[in-house]
Amino acid sequence: KDRKRTSLTAMRILGICEKINEELQQKQKIYVIIQLIEFISFEEDISERELDFLMSVASAFNIMETEYQNIRSFILESVNDISEKSRVLIIDNKKKCKYQNVKHIYNENLSGEIFLLNIVSTNTYILRYLGDDDLYLNGQNIISGRIYIFDHGSSIRSSSINTVYYTDVAGIFSEARFEDKISITANDVVFRFKNSENGIQKFNLHEVSGKLVGIMGGSGVGKSTLLNVLNGNLKPQGGEILINGYNLNNDKEKSKLKGIIGFVPQEDLLIEELTVYQNLFYNARLCLNNFSEKKIKDVVNNVLVDLDLDEIKDLKVGKPLKKIISGGQRKRLNIGLELIREPSVLFVDEPTSGLSSVDSEVIMNLLKEQTYKGKLVIVNIHQPSSDLYKMFDKILIMDKGGYQIYYGNPTEAVVYFKTMSNHVNANEDQCIKCGNVNPDQVLQIIEAKIVNEHGKLTRTRKVTPKDWFSLFKKNIELKHSANSLKEKLPENYYSIPGLFKQSKIFFIRDLLSKLANKQYILISLLEAPLLALILGYFTKYISGIPGNPDAYIFSNNENIPAYLFMSVVVSLFLGLVISSEEIIKDRKILQRESFLNLSRFSYLNSKILILFTLSAIQTISYVLIGNFVLGIKGMALSYWLVLFTTSCFANMLGLNISSGFSSIITIYILIPFLLIPQLLFSGVIVKFDKLHKNLTSYEFVPVIGDLMTSRWAFEALAVNQFKNNKFEKNFFDFDKEISNARYIDLLVQQLVIRVNESERYIKLGENKDQIMSNLKLIRNEILSSQKNYDWPYFDQIDKITIELFDIAVADNVLIYLKGVKRKFLNVEREINRLRDERYYNYLTQLGGNEAIIKLKTEFVNKKLSDQLMNNMELIKTVESKGHIIRKFQPIFMDPTSKMGRAHFYSPVKIVWKYIIETFWFNIIFIWFTSLILFMVLYFDLLSKSVTYFENIRLRKSDIG
Repeated sequence: KDRKRTSLTAMRILGICEKINEELQQKQKIYVIIQLIEFISFEEDISERELDFLMSVASAFNIMETEYQNIRSFILESVNDISEKSRVLIIDNKKKCKYQNVKHIYNENLSGEIFLLNIVSTNTYILRYLGDDDLYLNGQNIISGRIYIFDHGSSIRSSSINTVYYTDVAGIFSEARFEDKISITANDVVFRFKNSENGIQKFNLHEVSGKLVGIMGGSGVGKSTLLNVLNGNLKPQGGEILINGYNLNNDKEKSKLKGIIGFVPQEDLLIEELTVYQNLFYNARLCLNNFSEKKIKDVVNNVLVDLDLDEIKDLKVGKPLKKIISGGQRKRLNIGLELIREPSVLFVDEPTSGLSSVDSEVIMNLLKEQTYKGKLVIVNIHQPSSDLYKMFDKILIMDKGGYQIYYGNPTEAVVYFKTMSNHVNANEDQCIKCGNVNPDQVLQIIEAKIVNEHGKLTRTRKVTPKDWFSLFKKNIELKHSANSLKEKLPENYYSIPGLFKQSKIFFIRDLLSKLANKQYILISLLEAPLLALILGYFTKYISGIPGNPDAYIFSNNENIPAYLFMSVVVSLFLGLVISSEEIIKDRKILQRESFLNLSRFSYLNSKILILFTLSAIQTISYVLIGNFVLGIKGMALSYWLVLFTTSCFANMLGLNISSGFSSIITIYILIPFLLIPQLLFSGVIVKFDKLHKNLTSYEFVPVIGDLMTSRWAFEALAVNQFKNNKFEKNFFDFDKEISNARYIDLLVQQLVIRVNESERYIKLGENKDQIMSNLKLIRNEILSSQKNYDWPYFDQIDKITIELFDIAVADNVLIYLKGVKRKFLNVEREINRLRDERYYNYLTQLGGNEAIIKLKTEFVNKKLSDQLMNNMELIKTVESKGHIIRKFQPIFMDPTSKMGRAHFYSPVKIVWKYIIETFWFNIIFIWFTSLILFMVLYFDLLSKSVTYFENIRLRKSDIG
């Protein structure tokens, strides 16, 4: 019967324990077993049956046997009976502990002994006091022999002893637990913003592994600034920050600290289009290069489990205003991005901002757990609840102007400020009944205002920040001298990939992000073909033919030049639009990843590769559809190459403005200012020789035109379409020679007029200035034509001066010019004969006159030909600076410069002794300008310039 009754009792106990396991956390179950052991301890004799009962409950609660034995021995027996004495701490008034392997704190005026046991699995402490002093645990009287929980924020006080804080006890155990220790020391650190007195004032700090340090203060006191100074984002103007003796702001020593520091900003730094898993995975690949892909996946999965994100790992992160995962989950994921590489020092800015009390507690517990692993965690926090406030091992309070006014135990802060401001019950740090601490009370005391004679609050504070700072220096501050000896830094798994692998990871991450954004992909891929369809349809001028008014003839379409120019504008526009947000949207992510020391070169290359790929798809779809609609044949590849090159230039320009400016609105305001000059100075809408006289150049494209990509792109398209279409490419060389011969005839006529005019003035003995001008022009043109057009040598060239020129010389010049004219008339006849011969051979090859006419109407556009040959202009030459500038058929005229400069629509460009086709030269030039933009982007010159000019403006406004 006894055995049956015992079995039934055991089953009932196990049933109750199973229900408890479903409800209570492990820490709470530890409390239950402690209460049961203490309850049994009140009996004089403890039976085996009771001990078996306790063992059964502990086993059902999944409490490790060693921990259970430690707890039982601590409550029921003595210190000597505890097997793991390293888990015990004794506080007494003896300078040396009487027990071996037991931790000890000396407290001079304590009568009796305080025993504490550390329960490692839950990082819990239980306390028992043996003595006669009136001690108070969180305001409650401690009864000798009873067991108490010594939790976060707890303190033992008495009028006679030095206060014992939770942080003191936890610090003793943590120091022994961590093999690789980390410390951060700030000595008289001073930071000032440019042109401002705001910043950080002579700040001092010293903290070590296993601590959770909170930075508190009102809005605008410099909490975030301090965090950024401590983590190295901002460089102080004075003092030094040391991590294990290594100076954080010394470039040589900072390189030793790679992977040591982690930073979680207040804002979400997540890639919104990727899933929770992808955010962690690609971040891990960038900082754990020594791990295999399988191991990285294991690490990511473990972090997901630790952060309780495993169930949502395949969900997209989403935007803050269009949430897919909750705010608390976003914050945990942000922290997880840093924890995945396990930095030794973790800085977290406002981790509970905008979260519910439940989520805030989860986040703070997560950060507290990191300290149990030996990490040093420094957190900015605004208005913590009592429970969160108690979690901190140290609290640091800042006041306006960047003054440090408190640094020490969190609960002691309440006592300190109440004492300094002469509050009643200054020694009470928390509510006696509920044990809550009111952190707001501290801020209220700090910012308390003076009341005027009418009982109303004024704006004047009772104690200024400088006064609080003085009190702090007098009562609290301890200076920590710089440790010249460098201590061993903790090992970490941090390792970044090589440049190529980084580029690959960045590329895949960015590509997946874009592919996940279906709206972006849809608009990006459809925009170009739709624009091509619209432009092609509305510029398809139908001239008709006799008998068929609806027939479309490419040759008669007067809108082809407009289509070419609009194609260039579309390429510039699309290239700018897809690239202008690329870097600015990643700015915060780049700030976080700056702690990983990743390559900017690799990051930019990945961006450029994606943008160039997208631009290639956009431009090929545009060309195929636009050319099909307008019947442009045989030019798809060349059109695509020009438009793709133009779009790539716009990509680089967009990336530069995205990197250089901090506001998306500013960027989109800038786009018209970038595009309008491309339209105005392209040479299409307003001809170069019709610009303002200060910009006009008759011989070459003006410099401002040479700076416009639209000029190079349109010229490449137009010249190539005219010169290399299937019909004209057979006759271009002949047409060029004929054009030059006709121009020489025109030039000779101009020179003959000048010679006759000069001869007449000489006879009349008047207009000496005009004679000089004419002679200079005649001499210059004969010399340049001998060089450019192979004119014969003129032996009296030296006599064409105001001193030597007379009627006889004039007659000789006229005879020479007639000879030149005759020579080139013969050249023209011969070239015409050869051209006709080529034409008839081609006619025979094609099979008749109709075939060759059809070929010409399909490939030669009359409007474009008129534009490139300047047929619509009556003026064929312009006099400028003692020369006659040719405006006659510029498409057939070689440039006069050997430095790459040329007139608009030049068929070739000349660089030194090399003659380069305009099509290829222009494409190379655009790529060259894109390369320059890449260098500007890589060195971030635009951003630095903007910052420089902003600082100049600020300095001027301060002077004003």
